[in-house]
Amino acid sequence: MTDQINRVVLAYSGGLDTSVILKWLQQTYNCEVVTFTADLGQGEELEPARAKAEMMGVKPEHIFVDDLREEFVRDYVFPMMRSNALYEGLYLLGTSIARPLIAKRQIEIAKMVGADAVSHGATGKGNDQVRFELGYYALSPDIKVIAPWREWDLTSRTKLIEFAEQHQIPVSKDKRGQAPFSTDANMLHTSSEGLVLENPWDEVPDYVYSRTVNPEDAPDVPEYITIDFERGDGVAINGEGMSPATLLSTLNEYGRRHGIGRLDLVENRFVGMKSRGMYETPGGTIYHLAHRGIEQLTLDRGAAHLKDELAPRYAELIYNGFWFSPEREMLQAAIDHSQEKVSGTVRLKLYKGGVYVVGRKSPNSLYSEKVVTFEDDQGAYDQRDAAGFIKLNALRLRLLGRRDQ
Repeated sequence: MTDQINRVVLAYSGGLDTSVILKWLQQTYNCEVVTFTADLGQGEELEPARAKAEMMGVKPEHIFVDDLREEFVRDYVFPMMRSNALYEGLYLLGTSIARPLIAKRQIEIAKMVGADAVSHGATGKGNDQVRFELGYYALSPDIKVIAPWREWDLTSRTKLIEFAEQHQIPVSKDKRGQAPFSTDANMLHTSSEGLVLENPWDEVPDYVYSRTVNPEDAPDVPEYITIDFERGDGVAINGEGMSPATLLSTLNEYGRRHGIGRLDLVENRFVGMKSRGMYETPGGTIYHLAHRGIEQLTLDRGAAHLKDELAPRYAELIYNGFWFSPEREMLQAAIDHSQEKVSGTVRLKLYKGGVYVVGRKSPNSLYSEKVVTFEDDQGAYDQRDAAGFIKLNALRLRLLGRRDQ
């Protein structure tokens, strides 16, 4: 089996796991490895990954470090945010939504360099192996997938480090000796799980948080901002027009400063187990609430309530890795149609971990102060109409009541 692979594209971070995988692929499959490192706004310097890959024998022309930040927010985060998707009612899907873009670019590179396989560093216990591979197979049905964590005998961090040292792979030392948890970061969020977080009764240690100040230490004075939306997407903050990635990055800074977007969650993984994770989604939390704020004015009740029914299904599709499925695309078409009039401005108050919608306005508003007023509405609404409305809705209840008395 191993002699059938000539060239493989590896999703490569430059960290311990994927560096060991790079060497392991070269040895086990006797193949050429092409590395792909995606800049999704994780806030780390990515050039060291290029240097490390070259040091490990990867040809310079086979090292890809791609800036995908704008594409990530424009074509993945914003479409998802139009749906108001929350997995299990809480999680803003920061890791889940990054995987289809990585898979898409990996397959593009595989076709570009004539590779017959792709590889990733996701373990056999998690969701990411599913998300990556469903993406690969949707875009290249006959691609060979190599998932080392499901094949090799390097079953612990100790064995990984031993392998690295045997093959002169540099191992970065954390100030605590090793990282006490596993992290994944991109422009939308940072997730942390494992080790010090595995007991769901223990409070998350403060040093785990990297994207937000402790809400208790946030400014004692609230800050007000506005977000402008056009057709369901954010386009400006405080009246200043911004690209999707710039807008999310700016909101991240507001969220960081005010300690916004922390979530301690025990979730149900697609593979069947429960896991405990800590998520920081500072800008995404602000954006999500602002988007709901502008929808309150501009979406009809029927459309808004149907969207709320569809959102959990949409969120589950993203979480489980079905971005490229026909059902996700069908839902997206309905969601995008609902956003045609979702334009306007939302004013928000940011204060000590909280985000509060305090004002909204829209040229497409369905809100009528004339109809809803408690003062004299000058005949805009005839309150006598309510009697028949109630009688008709009560008819079946009255028939039931008479029968059962």
